[in-house]
Amino acid sequence: MADNHFDNRERFTELGFAIAYYRKRRGLSQDQLAERVGISRQHMGAVEAPNMNRGISLELLFNIATVLNIEPYMLLKFNPEK
Repeated sequence: MADNHFDNRERFTELGFAIAYYRKRRGLSQDQLAERVGISRQHMGAVEAPNMNRGISLELLFNIATVLNIEPYMLLKFNPEK
């Protein structure tokens, strides 16, 4: 059996940056976004924090994208220049 060790810290960090970027573009606070997707502000803060590397479910990813009025892939393929 293969002993795979995956290190997705950088991806979680980028995801958090993307969520924060689009949230701010929509003029929402962490509290507002958290309330709209049904999680605590603390949970949202952990998702966005670059040093927390908090994984999220696909359902939460989709809900965040819906509230931010963007396609989910934009959070995964983040490029703030576009």
